[in-house]
Amino acid sequence: MEEIWKELVRLVHQIAIFAPKAVVSLLVFFVFWLLGTISKGILGRIGRITVPSRRDAFNLIGRSVQGVLIILGGVMALGRMGVNVNALVAGLGLTGFALGFALKDTLSNFLAGALIMIYHPFQLNDHISVAGFDGIVVGMDLRYTTLQAEGKKILIPNSTLFTNSVTVIRPGK
Repeated sequence: MEEIWKELVRLVHQIAIFAPKAVVSLLVFFVFWLLGTISKGILGRIGRITVPSRRDAFNLIGRSVQGVLIILGGVMALGRMGVNVNALVAGLGLTGFALGFALKDTLSNFLAGALIMIYHPFQLNDHISVAGFDGIVVGMDLRYTTLQAEGKKILIPNSTLFTNSVTVIRPGK
């Protein structure tokens, strides 16, 4: 019975040491989550109010800032709890490098799509020609731009649009 009592006292002692760290860690994470959410909202509003034609780019930047702040908050919260985050940060760096190398084409299409949405070299309903394809732009997203030509739908990777010459044959209305 005495041994159980000693274990219970030890457990209560461990909880008393751990509880304040857990509360502070949750508070740190919550602050970063809140900052990320506020940043995303502010950038979304800026995009809607000041530059409506580039709303998608501002939304993309807002989501990216929110994600980075949440990850940073998670790492800092783990550090406040006493977890050695050096290995975690190094692992995240190596994982990011490996994923970047493995997803090089996808990431290049994604970044090219973001830059196309920011710079707007062409608009929906423009008739464009690029890399031997021409047609009317009927859709743009972060990975592909969709052209409609002679009953065909052509999906052109955004990296192709960003690295090759694009000719706007006839601007849309």
